[in-house]
Amino acid sequence: MSNIEIVTGAGPVGWTVAQQLAEQGRQVRVLTRSGSGPDHPLIERRKVDVSDADALREAFDGAVAVYHCIHAAYSADAWERELPAAERVVLEAAGHVGAVVVFPESLYSYDTSQQPMTEHTPRSADSGKRGIRTRLLKARAESPTPTVSVVASDFFGPQVRNAHAGERMVPVVLAGKTMRVLGSADLPHSFTYVPDFAAAMIAAAHDPTLWNSVLHAPTAPAVTQRQMVEAYAKAAGVPAPKVGTLPGWVIRGGGLVHQGSRELAEMLYQFEEPFVMDSSESEARLGLAPTPLDLAAEETVRWWQDRSVAAAG
Repeated sequence: MSNIEIVTGAGPVGWTVAQQLAEQGRQVRVLTRSGSGPDHPLIERRKVDVSDADALREAFDGAVAVYHCIHAAYSADAWERELPAAERVVLEAAGHVGAVVVFPESLYSYDTSQQPMTEHTPRSADSGKRGIRTRLLKARAESPTPTVSVVASDFFGPQVRNAHAGERMVPVVLAGKTMRVLGSADLPHSFTYVPDFAAAMIAAAHDPTLWNSVLHAPTAPAVTQRQMVEAYAKAAGVPAPKVGTLPGWVIRGGGLVHQGSRELAEMLYQFEEPFVMDSSESEARLGLAPTPLDLAAEETVRWWQDRSVAAAG
């Protein structure tokens, strides 16, 4: 079988990419350690460890594009231990079959003193998780295999659970409880809708003029965290809850004794200062536009409501 599109990982991004590809009539092969992934006649799910070079080379047979969407535990140590090695194996296997590799990427490596962040903002962070992202981008640029890195801000949407605008926000809004957000509730912050993120990755994979570049996923104008909460409440038809804040000093203090808080504290700058991403240049190159926030919020809330109904049944 030829002209296969490979998706590694079945988290929210990989799942959505695979789903959109199949809906476009493309043959998809999803590779995960567990064999998970969307259920669709055009999707083949395989149990493959992407760090196994031999298994990966066989799984990549016939591939024209690879969407490398695996993730690791949210810590600098786990990222350093797992991600660079996995990307090297994937790039080598993809190069062997002549496939482009498309990566979902974050804004972690960006010099955030420049606002809004554009495709031309220096990506020069050099410590912790941020520095790891910088080094991954550098390795991709130096690889002989064609790559595209598609950058998103904090994302939300169907399938998105572990995110600031995912399970930490939507179920709280639906339950009518007081919402507590990190840093400030009233600073502008960009949120990327995962279906828009996936669409950008797919478009980039199929346009060789976009290869070997860093693009921004179509992202709607920045809103505050309070406005994000209000958008979910409006979509659900419920009153907007009270919004409080979790001060940075609490997270930083917890980081002295708790690894998870320490990892989160490293990224607090995103919520204590404006964190705005401009995707207008990439939107023009991709021929795509972001989904309006009200529609994206409706789809997200509907997914969470359906999930609650299924769990209750």
